[in-house]
Amino acid sequence: MSVTIVGCGVIVYEKTNERWRRNSKTRVQLNHALGAELHHGIKNPQFSVSYFAVMWKRGIKSKAWNGPQKFRITILLSVILILVLLILLVHDNGRKTILSSGLLKQKWNSFESLVQFNPTMEVLNGTELIWQIPDTPKAVLFLAHGCSGRAVNFWDRSSTCPNCVGLPEERLLVLHALTQKFAVLTISSAGRCWTFGEEMFIVKDIIRWWVEKNKLQKLPLVALGASSGGYFVSVLATQLKFSSITLMIAEGRFDQMDITEDYPPTLFVHMPKDQLRQQKIHENLEILRNKGVDVAEIECMEFPLSSHFFADRIPGIDQTVSAKLFELFQEKGFIDENGYMKNDGRATRWKLALKESNIHLPDKHLAQHIQEELNLAFAYHEMTSLHSDQIFKWFESHIS
Repeated sequence: MSVTIVGCGVIVYEKTNERWRRNSKTRVQLNHALGAELHHGIKNPQFSVSYFAVMWKRGIKSKAWNGPQKFRITILLSVILILVLLILLVHDNGRKTILSSGLLKQKWNSFESLVQFNPTMEVLNGTELIWQIPDTPKAVLFLAHGCSGRAVNFWDRSSTCPNCVGLPEERLLVLHALTQKFAVLTISSAGRCWTFGEEMFIVKDIIRWWVEKNKLQKLPLVALGASSGGYFVSVLATQLKFSSITLMIAEGRFDQMDITEDYPPTLFVHMPKDQLRQQKIHENLEILRNKGVDVAEIECMEFPLSSHFFADRIPGIDQTVSAKLFELFQEKGFIDENGYMKNDGRATRWKLALKESNIHLPDKHLAQHIQEELNLAFAYHEMTSLHSDQIFKWFESHIS
């Protein structure tokens, strides 16, 4: 059995006929155990969770042990069983503690001392490009937005990009990439969402042209697409040679493609609360794995809001406004007693409540930023930077 811990999820595979097969039942047991173990500070959760799961599954088989040895082993096994029961009882609180305390450490200004936005914006035959190349880049990253998104969402407003928006999750992904010495290229789709006909070939040609123009041909090329951008990247990977790709909140279009073993290694970053998409992703994981493609997944769970959450994640919102927003959400019943969103941000009438309150945002455009973070906290369908460390480790592990 292999246990892989990625982000906030635990992926379990069993080797059958020289291939790794996902074991859903064991995965659930291990997720429960892992959450509690990390919560209580056990230093080697991969070993101990596997051990507990195996012991639980096999049961206790008595043997002809002698005297003190039998007594000690009986005590040890009893303690293990008690620990397992405790783990299963508190697994949910353990999982949520990991999410809130572990993944939300990164703030909007976490990279301030390491890198600054200084993008170049240009329009090529009607297509908008925004990009930035760090000193001594080691790879090229193409980012594809979701429906209703634009390239401007990935970059903060500046003198070189006066129309840039800098949405919280998009901007942190770019900053993380630049810090890791990835040259970043963002392109806006022609319409509301990406299409798979002529636009596919236009983007392919733009990427090739841009790479050659900036003399980056020798560097590995990777891609990340979210939602519509994820579907787009999954198909674009048949037209361009990527070292690896990441599909975020998207299962890809693999049911409409002829996949070969040279398809790039693929990481799925998704939110299990969207059960239909989760099922399709698991089907596509199996399809790709059976073709010999290296695959992995990161599962993104909900997390609670706090009084400092918006100030931590959104440039322009200070601690006072953040605390008032949190209090408003409590007062209106948008969050439960533990701070978790009761509904997706899109389905929550928080904008009306804000309008009727005495809370004044320093910039009315920040409502879009708040909306994104509410969607992220509910964890149904939203771009996320919370797993940037794992995503870029995935990219770097496949750079030759």
